[in-house]
Amino acid sequence: MEKMIGKTKLNLIQGDITLQETDAIVNAANTGLLGGGGVDGAIHRAGGPKILEECKKIRAKQGGCPTGEAVITSGGNMATGYVIHTVGPVWSGGNRNEEQLLRNAYYNSLNLAKENGIKSISFPSISTGVYRFPIDKAARIALTTAKEFIQEYSFEEVRFVLFSEKDLQVYEEALKGLMSVE
Repeated sequence: MEKMIGKTKLNLIQGDITLQETDAIVNAANTGLLGGGGVDGAIHRAGGPKILEECKKIRAKQGGCPTGEAVITSGGNMATGYVIHTVGPVWSGGNRNEEQLLRNAYYNSLNLAKENGIKSISFPSISTGVYRFPIDKAARIALTTAKEFIQEYSFEEVRFVLFSEKDLQVYEEALKGLMSVE
C-alpha cells in the first residue's frame, strides 16, 4: 500500500528489512547496541562485523542508546548506506510512558535521517516483537509520527517493512484510518 503525503511516498510492504535498498534502514535495537534477537540480530548478521565495531565505538563514547533515542552507523555489507539504531520501549501495560517513548523512537530516527541527508528510509515495526507492544497501537503511533514529520520535512520515501502478512494488514488498516481523518 502506498500513499503520497506531500512530496513523500509512504509505503507499506511485507518483506525483509535487511534487503531494503533505501538510503537507511532502522534497527529495533536494544540499549546495549551489541545485537540481539529478532530484527536486531538479523541486521547485525546481514551487515557483518563493521556494524558491531561502529556500535562499540558509540558505546565507548556515550554508553549505549537510551530508550526512545537513535544513533547511526554504516550499513556494513547490506545494500543500504546507513543503519539507524533506535530503542523502542518494552510494553509494561501502558503505564510507563511506552507510547511517548515509541513516538520518540520514530521521531528521533526520522530526525537523524534528516540531519544526515538521507532521502529514503525503511522501518520495521518497532517494539512489537519480544518487547510485546500491541501492534495496533504501535502501527498508529508509527504512522502518525511519520505523517506529522513528513508534513514538515520531505523524504523521497518512508517505507514500513512488515515481516508477516498479518502485521502488514494491521499497518494497512491503521494507515486507512489515519488518512480518513484528514
